Amino acid sequence: MQQQSIRVARAAPRNILFAFVLASIASFATCASAQTQTGSHAFSTGTYVLGPNDRVRVKVYGEPDITGEYEIDASGQVSIPLAGRMRASGMTTKQLERAITSALSKDIVRDPKVNVEIVAYRPYYILGEVKKAGEYPYRLGLTVMDAVASAGGFTYRANEGKVYLRRSGSPAEEIYALDAPILVFPGDNIRVPERYF
Repeated sequence: MQQQSIRVARAAPRNILFAFVLASIASFATCASAQTQTGSHAFSTGTYVLGPNDRVRVKVYGEPDITGEYEIDASGQVSIPLAGRMRASGMTTKQLERAITSALSKDIVRDPKVNVEIVAYRPYYILGEVKKAGEYPYRLGLTVMDAVASAGGFTYRANEGKVYLRRSGSPAEEIYALDAPILVFPGDNIRVPERYF
C-alpha cells in the first residue's frame, strides 16, 4: 500500500508538468492565430460583403439562359437576365441569392433554385515606396508582405518597418508595424511610406 502511494506521489509532479506544457502550447497557438489576423477580423467567404468589381457566378437550376458570371459595377449594381438590375453591393452571397430568387419568383421562374458564389474578388491597391505600385488581383490568405512582393518589393527609400492600410469602406488609414503577418482584404489600399534618415 505504501509503495502505491509513493508511485502516485511521484507521478503527480509529472502530470502537473504535462498539463502545464499542454496549456502553454494551446496558449501559443491562440496567440499565433491572433497575430496572423492582425488588423481585422478573420475573413470568411460566408460573411464577405460584396462590392464593386467583385465577380459572381449565378446558377439558376434548370435555367441555362440566366446562369452565368456577372460583375458588380461601380455603382454596386448587377444585371441578371430576367431578374433585372439590382443592388448587390453591401450584401453577402446568401443575401444576393435571396434577392435574385425573389425577383425571379415574380411570374418569371416557378420555384427558382439560385446559388451565388464568388468567382473573383475586387482588387487591392498598393502604392508608395514599392517598385510597381498599382492594382493587383486579390487571393485568399494574402498578407501585406505578399502584396509588397507582388509589387516588386520595397524601393531603397522605403520604411520597411510599417505600412499605412485603409480597409475597404473605411475613410481613414491605420498604421501597422510589419513585425507580424497582416491580412489584406479585397478593396484594401496599402501605402508604404518613405523612410527618413
